[in-house]
Amino acid sequence: MTLAPTDPAAPGDTGTRSVAAPPALPERTKSKLLEVIKACDCATAQTLADKLGVTVPAIRRHLQDLQDAGQLEVRTEKPGGRGRPQHVYVLTEAGEATFPKAYAALCLDVLSHVEQLFGEGAVMQVMDARRLELCTQLTPLLGQHTDLGHKLHALARALCEHGYAARAYQEGSQWYLAQRNCPAPAVAKHFPQLCQGELTLYRELLGVPVSRESRLSCGAAECRYKVG
Repeated sequence: MTLAPTDPAAPGDTGTRSVAAPPALPERTKSKLLEVIKACDCATAQTLADKLGVTVPAIRRHLQDLQDAGQLEVRTEKPGGRGRPQHVYVLTEAGEATFPKAYAALCLDVLSHVEQLFGEGAVMQVMDARRLELCTQLTPLLGQHTDLGHKLHALARALCEHGYAARAYQEGSQWYLAQRNCPAPAVAKHFPQLCQGELTLYRELLGVPVSRESRLSCGAAECRYKVG
């Protein structure tokens, strides 16, 4: 790369000048960058720099930051299937997750329509089907353990993978399971069958009495279950 000639040194100037780094994108612009990539058919560094009105070196730095965060990946593609291959940036699953999703609202709408069309019993049938599927998935996992504490910790780890922020702990000799997050609070508030299905699921998986002491959907800080 050829640098432009420097200006003559001013009186008292040593003649040494530093080359300024390309301007950085504001942090909020990284969100805009993700939006542009999502909407762009061929998100090359040059294309993105043009759309955001910044230099290519600046855009590359922020693309690398987003790659390091696991929100982007680079693919080598030919535009329109022809021409020279180009490095194209695409969103990863983590990148897609930064965009608002209306899953809870959709689920609430679907269950409301099911209830209106087929009655409350139909909603319970849907919840039962979900419970049976989860039970089938988790039974082999918990079946690896015979100790209640080990089973509870295994269940808590599985629930964390589903977004429940769960933990298993003891107070004295009593075991508890706590969930600090509800993946679908609006659904749980309108359809308590969801919470009842979870309680039934935990009883089936653990093979011991389980009782709920608090619920997030009722304003508590966590869903807390007394186990055993």
